[in-house]
Amino acid sequence: MKAMKNMGALSFGTPTEEELREINKLAKRELAAGEVFKFDVLLCDNRVDRDLERFTTGALYTLAELFYGKTGIFDHTWSASGQKARIFKTEVVTDNTRDTAYSEPYAYLKASAYMLRTEWNAELISDIEGGIKREVSVGCGVKPGRCSICTQVHGGSKCSHIKGKEYGGKTCFVELCEPTDAYEWSFVAVPAQRDAGVLKKYRGGENGNHGGADELFKLAALGESYLKKLREEVVRLGLLEMTSFEPETLKSAVSRMEEPELLAFKAAFERAVSKRLPLSCQLSGKKRERREFDSGEFLI
Repeated sequence: MKAMKNMGALSFGTPTEEELREINKLAKRELAAGEVFKFDVLLCDNRVDRDLERFTTGALYTLAELFYGKTGIFDHTWSASGQKARIFKTEVVTDNTRDTAYSEPYAYLKASAYMLRTEWNAELISDIEGGIKREVSVGCGVKPGRCSICTQVHGGSKCSHIKGKEYGGKTCFVELCEPTDAYEWSFVAVPAQRDAGVLKKYRGGENGNHGGADELFKLAALGESYLKKLREEVVRLGLLEMTSFEPETLKSAVSRMEEPELLAFKAAFERAVSKRLPLSCQLSGKKRERREFDSGEFLI
């Protein structure tokens, strides 16, 4: 998490009356100030990040609306057990004292989040207060970005520029202009953005349709089918080679393997099985006496 500083003061602790009113709009019961730990985070900004991409200032305002009420988890693992905090307020802050490499002034998306003061959250609250948990990353849907060199959709039919390469003294990066959804924000170790961190998930094609996503889903389904058949083949060969092995134990072990491991085991099992059970020719090599053709053999 990136803990926010306001004029040099770290902002976390017990919520104010106004903040508590906002929090209780999201709570299922009326919470008291002493039950709640409130803290501020910098979700993302408009600088070029480690992926050579950046949100425009307009995109930050869209994200501010989308991230209201979204939950905080760990390492983008979408599990209810990992939900620890929730955003109850967002705002875009402009800092004219900081320079950027483009025409827009520096801006960032600030979010105020809360969690309950329970024994299960005590360690996390302590880590935030002690500066251990500092970085966050956001998961959101964004339409394909535009190229900083030609302003066309980057990677589209009208753009041939490559991120990170220089063109006329300018480095190519991608501007993300149109967020479509916000999924969650997550405590992470190393974010993509230098100040906060961003995990971007693209949705839609060049004109905002879902053709690209549909194609990805088809490819994913084919990949799953391929891996399923590969795992079944490894299990079959493994049971031929290790006849005393419990089938369910082998299936469980193989289910956790990825393609490189599966291919390696498949090759090893095939070699072992071919030595124990060599292939034999179905045709005997014995020479037969040639005889004249007798059509009577085919009469019924």
